[in-house]
Amino acid sequence: MRGNVLDLAVAVILGGAFSKIVESFIKDIITPVVLAPVLDAARLKDIAELSAGGVKYGLFLSAVINFLLVSFVIFLVVRSFETAKRKLSRQEVMAEVAADPVLAQQQLLIDSIDRLNNTFSRKI
Repeated sequence: MRGNVLDLAVAVILGGAFSKIVESFIKDIITPVVLAPVLDAARLKDIAELSAGGVKYGLFLSAVINFLLVSFVIFLVVRSFETAKRKLSRQEVMAEVAADPVLAQQQLLIDSIDRLNNTFSRKI
């Protein structure tokens, strides 16, 4: 249980640090490059200045963009970890079944099907 708590603490600390990186990315790169035409049309310098009737919806839009980018990157990280874990477990199974040629052939077939599925999913 202590290992899980430690993993959670590290994840929270890294998440906080990563959040600052994403905020800087949004504020310093995305906003000037992507949103510059919109902000120029609205005669604004910063997305935080967007407001209507005292409601600063520009800050809300910035927070939504931050959330979407952070969640997308976390999704990619988790997906890559799951893929690595799956490959590692397959390699362990291959090492165990290497003595049995039928099981080895079945594992090769499974790997081929997985590569085919990945190819189809990338093209869609």
